[in-house]
Amino acid sequence: MAADGPSIMLAAGEASGDLHGAALCQALRAEAPGCRLFGMGGERMAAAGMDLLVDVTAAAAAGGTEALNRIPLLYRAYRRLRGALAGARRPRVLVVIDFPEFNLRLARAACRAGVRVVYFIPPQVWVWRSWRVRTIRRVSSLVLAVFPFETALYRRAGVPVEFVGHPLLDALGSAPDRVAARRALGLDDRALVIGLLPGSRREETARVLPAMREAVTAIGRARRDARFVLALAPTVEPATVERGLGVGSPVAIAHGRSHAVMSAADLLLVASGTATLEAALLGTPMVVCYRVSRLTELMVRSLMRVPWISLPNLTLGRAVVPELYQAAATGERLGREALWLLDTPGALDTQRAAFRELRGQLGAPGVGARAARLVLAEAGVAS
Repeated sequence: MAADGPSIMLAAGEASGDLHGAALCQALRAEAPGCRLFGMGGERMAAAGMDLLVDVTAAAAAGGTEALNRIPLLYRAYRRLRGALAGARRPRVLVVIDFPEFNLRLARAACRAGVRVVYFIPPQVWVWRSWRVRTIRRVSSLVLAVFPFETALYRRAGVPVEFVGHPLLDALGSAPDRVAARRALGLDDRALVIGLLPGSRREETARVLPAMREAVTAIGRARRDARFVLALAPTVEPATVERGLGVGSPVAIAHGRSHAVMSAADLLLVASGTATLEAALLGTPMVVCYRVSRLTELMVRSLMRVPWISLPNLTLGRAVVPELYQAAATGERLGREALWLLDTPGALDTQRAAFRELRGQLGAPGVGARAARLVLAEAGVAS
């Protein structure tokens, strides 16, 4: 690579996007040490060498109506990035990472400014809002697909696409195994461990934590040997979780150690989201739950094209893990599903076998490096 690399803007708006954006930043630095990286992200992308113009990761919302009070913040972020796209040091390429409500608008602004757009981790148009593929075709120079079946979908729509694999394959490379995770969390290797992952957003945590708390009580009554550990996301205030669990809760809180909790657990109670795919790739069985506002539920149901909400079920195209959504996401139901999995011979192993199948579909490690080379090619830098 040349000593003076290209100027590249990146835009990620959530904790997961910040994680995957950081891996991409590191790979871009390795491939083109002189490149200038700047844009929107979080602490991880900043630590990976990106000049952070805007950070909205802590303000990510759980759903459509829940996002309304973030609009002023997001609009200010959009204006800042739009100005940078048209400025004297405009980038050669914009890489947008997930976060479609915001990033599709930013991609349009990039097109108007004559900046090429690469969409890394594109919207799940195969799940809902399928018409977005037309917008993506208009604004994207290249889509970097993370699921293999997305390649055919985008090619049929006339969108340039390359399958790079799912970035979680790289992110989980440093995750501890079961023994190391239990040692780090102070858990006996023989204990029955139930992990709680209530989400990385304040609203979703507030909505699912009461059901998880009730499920803990039900499981604890039936399995007095059970230990409970909650993985607290760095984007959620500890006080929110402590209040939700209540005084005298048997649940230990692990700060910023979600992968350790996933690896250590025999079973997870997890909010629908990226964590479900992480847990599946680590091979840990789970029960998935989720709650949003009634208005958001009505909107989502009108747009959904598939009957599942969790990424393991969506990726495999069948019901592998139990899903409890909205009114069904009660503490009683969550506890009952968990105990059924724990008490039914072969139930946990059935999930684990499906997770091995899932892992085989998502490509191979080295996703960041593959994505970086394609981004640099769009920026006109030859390897």
